[in-house]
Amino acid sequence: MSMDALSRTAYTEDHEAFRQTVRRFMQEEIATHAAEWGDAGIVPKAMWPKAGELGLLCPTVPEEYGGLGLDFGYNAIVDEESAYNGRVATGFSLQSDIVVNYLISYGSEEQKREWLPRMVSGEVVTAIAMTEPGTGSDLQGMRTTARKDGNHYVINGSKTYITNGQNADLVLVCVKTDTEIEPQWKGVSIVLVEADREGFSKGRNLDKIGQDEADTSELFFNDVRVPITNCLGEEGKGFIYLMSELPQERLSIAVSAQASAQRAFDDTVEFTRERKAFGKPVLDFQNTRFTLADLKSKLQVGWAHLDWALARHLKKELTPEEGAAAKLWHTEMQWEVMDKCLQLHGGAGYMNEYAIARAWRGARVMRIFGGTNEIMKELIGRKL
Repeated sequence: MSMDALSRTAYTEDHEAFRQTVRRFMQEEIATHAAEWGDAGIVPKAMWPKAGELGLLCPTVPEEYGGLGLDFGYNAIVDEESAYNGRVATGFSLQSDIVVNYLISYGSEEQKREWLPRMVSGEVVTAIAMTEPGTGSDLQGMRTTARKDGNHYVINGSKTYITNGQNADLVLVCVKTDTEIEPQWKGVSIVLVEADREGFSKGRNLDKIGQDEADTSELFFNDVRVPITNCLGEEGKGFIYLMSELPQERLSIAVSAQASAQRAFDDTVEFTRERKAFGKPVLDFQNTRFTLADLKSKLQVGWAHLDWALARHLKKELTPEEGAAAKLWHTEMQWEVMDKCLQLHGGAGYMNEYAIARAWRGARVMRIFGGTNEIMKELIGRKL
């Protein structure tokens, strides 16, 4: 079953027309290179301008900064088609759904004019550096500092697990500009660091158990000097900025989880229809049909919930705990679908030449990044 067979309520005809452009790009330019890029451990930077030319990057950027001025629904379509038809972690969603919002919402006029047009075109690849060795989801515990020296910051510290880390031309770095203030979150700021700054270096392209094609890096800052004008928004407001953008980030993860789960299910129905055991298709066994029926029911519920969440977000009504709940539910459902679908592939499911094996490995991180699902439960529970 193609996603076209779904009855969606979140999108207009314009959205769906855009989907066709995205789908062709994902099928022709992305999916065909999945194995090659997985072996290389990176998506070539040459793909970014190609995506930018078709309007796939940062569609919400206002026209005055070179964008299309569209709503998040267009981002969601890129996420869905990337997960369903591209099946490659390109890094596009990090730029379009997460990083660009910080610049649109909090950037100075100079920062917006400098970076937004080139993010839209794909000329510039961005990353956001929050996580540090030993801190994980605890952003208040970060140790990377930015000390004032005249009209510059001097940045020291390190970050890890940074998506787009190898390809990045610009990194939004979360730092402590005040290490003494209490509570500690009041000392967090976000500073723009260009990749060619002296003292800034990219470490290993980290070896992961899934999403092999996604470059994920260590970053190091050794007396990196940047102008104070590189501070995003107000100094000391970084933690507030981070918290305010999390509902969209978590909705973006939920969208990708749902679409990739649907693709795994669709592939498995086809596989079990073709594969024979004891003289009949695997799909004809009651266990197979019951397992797939259960998964189909959950996918149906998932699409309805996703449309509800998208509609809420387009009206700017999606709350942080609703975003957390979406990320929690859809990624847990995705993992159940992936695991059961791999099982129905039998021994073939454990072979990387089958798409389900790569999808299963790639899905495991979805319950971790964007805040672990345990943290999601904590955030939802605090509002009970």
